[in-house]
Amino acid sequence: MSANVDLANRPDYDQEIQDIADYVINYKVESQEALDTARNCLMDSLGCGFLALRFPECTKHLGPIVKGTVVPNGARVPGTQFVLDPVKAAWDIGCIIRWLDFNDTWLAAEWGHPSDNLGGILAVTDYISMQNIAAGRLPLTMQDVLEAMVKAHEIQGVMALDNSFNRVGLCHVLLVRLATTAVVTHLMGGTRAQIMAAISQAWVDGSALRTYRHAPNAGSRKSWAAGDATSRGVRLADISMRGEMGIPGVLSAPQWGFYDVSFSQTNKDLALKPQKQRTFSFQREYGSYVMENILFKLSFPAEFHSQTACEAAVILHPQVKQRLDEIKRIEITTHESAIRIISKAGELANPADRDHCLQYMVAVPLLFGNLVAEHYEDLFHHNNPQIDILRDKMVVVEDKRYSADYHDPEKRAIANAIQIFFNDGSCTEKVEVEYPIGHRRRRKEGIPVLEEKFRQSLATRFPDAQCQAIYDVCKDANKLTSMPVNRFMDLLVI
Repeated sequence: MSANVDLANRPDYDQEIQDIADYVINYKVESQEALDTARNCLMDSLGCGFLALRFPECTKHLGPIVKGTVVPNGARVPGTQFVLDPVKAAWDIGCIIRWLDFNDTWLAAEWGHPSDNLGGILAVTDYISMQNIAAGRLPLTMQDVLEAMVKAHEIQGVMALDNSFNRVGLCHVLLVRLATTAVVTHLMGGTRAQIMAAISQAWVDGSALRTYRHAPNAGSRKSWAAGDATSRGVRLADISMRGEMGIPGVLSAPQWGFYDVSFSQTNKDLALKPQKQRTFSFQREYGSYVMENILFKLSFPAEFHSQTACEAAVILHPQVKQRLDEIKRIEITTHESAIRIISKAGELANPADRDHCLQYMVAVPLLFGNLVAEHYEDLFHHNNPQIDILRDKMVVVEDKRYSADYHDPEKRAIANAIQIFFNDGSCTEKVEVEYPIGHRRRRKEGIPVLEEKFRQSLATRFPDAQCQAIYDVCKDANKLTSMPVNRFMDLLVI
């Protein structure tokens, strides 16, 4: 055979794709801890969305792509009056959940926010339920939603444990698209072949670049990128359910597959020998580990690597609020990932830049004793020049133990410490916080805070009676899980 041809024999689906499809189809979620955590995650994610609806920069993105479009028995967007096709509804729900950087987080070799997948899950389950009712069939229940959440969290989180997409410049939302595609195709009734085809389409889409998350290009795209990704997952599921063929070797194909093109950092000059293909590695099989260990942002709408630093700053606030002009140096001890992602100097151009700046997120609670979403807005920043004065006095150092504990699967710590030194030679104690209040190790302490956060978010959007009705349903696991999805979504419409 001539060397100047490609072998056209079609391969089996890459094993990584088969494993995800088999997990989605066959795994039965039996962990009560995972289901209880999913219920809390549902409350928290919806609450984040309701809070985001106060911000015009968020709401300008919502609604049908073509104004006036009517979708009979469409999917609802919580906290609004929109009834949309499931693709745009997923975009909108994902956008509001993610907008304030206040929803759950997963930290490993890759970072991400698995509740971003709720955009696609809620949109599709509501749409299927509404269509089923119109056709005289039974709707899906919120149990279906919670189980899909557990699986989407698991797919995104297990992929992230050992596989760093950020180190090759790719954005973690590709894992949102992957997880949404898999679970939504299953919810739509997809066969194993259709689910694998859809997953392959998710991989062949490649990835957005991370540049909009980092200086000097940090901006508001990071607030809607996950909505875009979960929406794309719904679209790919729909395409595959229509019978579109998949791409079986999308990961492993030499030169053209995801591994060679996007993951192995091969030399693109084909005259030179490329590096050895790098493939995904896996720390554990798919189960319910990720949902059980998910991190909640309960006190601060801030990038998660800074959460414990914010807690430490609040503790120090009473000691420094009367001595701000006496501060000589602020020492922040942190872990490697925080340094790589959110340690910044120089001008911060917009709210999205500020909520990914470790120094800014420490300065504000040192000054005011708290950190809320409004503290990132331009007017607040410009009216408080002391923030940048404090930033200029900060020194960031790595503690190798913090970095090691961050990656330890038995600890999953996100440690920060702050110590403040004054001009007269005195200093505060070094305040260290290793586990944020949203950590699994602090669940007993954290869940009441989560519930209060949810109550407060409901009050920004609904009348008192509606707030109470929503809260009561979400608190009662038996009532929630047996409730049809459409009836639950009815509660969330204004």
